[in-house]
Amino acid sequence: MTEATGASRTQSVALVTGATGLVGSHIVELLLSQGWSVRALTRTPHAARSSLAREVDLVQGDVLDAASFARAAAGCHTIFHAAANITVRGGWEAYRVTNVEGTRNAIAAAAHANARLLQVSSVAVYGPAARYDAAKRGERTDERTVLQPLSERAHYARSKRESEELVMQAHAQGRIWATAVRPAVVYGPRDRQFVPRMAVLLQRFAVPRLRGGRTTMAVVHAANVAQGAVLAATTDAAVGRAFNLANDFDVTVRRFFELGAQGLGTHVRWLPMPLWVARGALRGSRWALRVLSGGRLAGIASSAIDFISEDNPFSSERARRELGWTPTVRPETGVPEAFRWWKEKGRDEVSRPVRDR
Repeated sequence: MTEATGASRTQSVALVTGATGLVGSHIVELLLSQGWSVRALTRTPHAARSSLAREVDLVQGDVLDAASFARAAAGCHTIFHAAANITVRGGWEAYRVTNVEGTRNAIAAAAHANARLLQVSSVAVYGPAARYDAAKRGERTDERTVLQPLSERAHYARSKRESEELVMQAHAQGRIWATAVRPAVVYGPRDRQFVPRMAVLLQRFAVPRLRGGRTTMAVVHAANVAQGAVLAATTDAAVGRAFNLANDFDVTVRRFFELGAQGLGTHVRWLPMPLWVARGALRGSRWALRVLSGGRLAGIASSAIDFISEDNPFSSERARRELGWTPTVRPETGVPEAFRWWKEKGRDEVSRPVRDR
């Protein structure tokens, strides 16, 4: 067993990839507040400096450059690997190169530095349809759920599953100490994907109200994800395990959009709609696909409707029980804050590809 698996290991120096992204930036903030020394691997240190605290040591490099990754990780006790392509053009290869090969380099860097590796994975590994199978039995989708084959067109989900599998295989082979967290849809300040698109929906269109807006959303605040990630990385018993971080607090569709509108200083224009009408309209509506999915076409109509018409199917009980995960940012605070941040600072981020690298 390597030193990185020892219970007495001092957690003092961390390397964060994707440090200027949504989850990565919140991990950085939490680590600094807890007294860690933090490094950030970034392709553009000058640009990153404007969004990161001056205490963060910026190391120029790229997750796709194994040598720079290893240099940045030297002397670190823990690597928080949050860098990923989330919404990009270019098909499978655009996702595979960054998400899978970048993770391969993270594993190599962790092994070379004898560091712990925390992989930010995603509930996308469950697939867009299989995640709801447990609900049909009156249960929740948790980490014991058997992962079903994914569609060839599910590029992001495939890349996150393959990345997580690489990490767990490296642990099983004794190469590294590793764990992973699987967030649901993440929101918060510095969100360049979900909140911007929901803000556009609120400001320009009527919001479909399916089933009265009473279903709960599979969303989680970035600060709560950061808390779970740091807990997983510093809990010895988390080794070799993955943890859903998929429901910090229950929030209904209706309440989420009301809170979002509050942050924007506007009101929700609801469009009550039967579910069967919504499915047909969304499949045939190019603007809805663009707003709700960021332009990804494969399977989006169905999964987007499921997202707002079905209750959050996930359980995060393992994280609560085994990590002591106790989320602190409630929707009443976090949702308006996230939309307010976008209104004031993030408008130009709506159409940009999301590369948390």
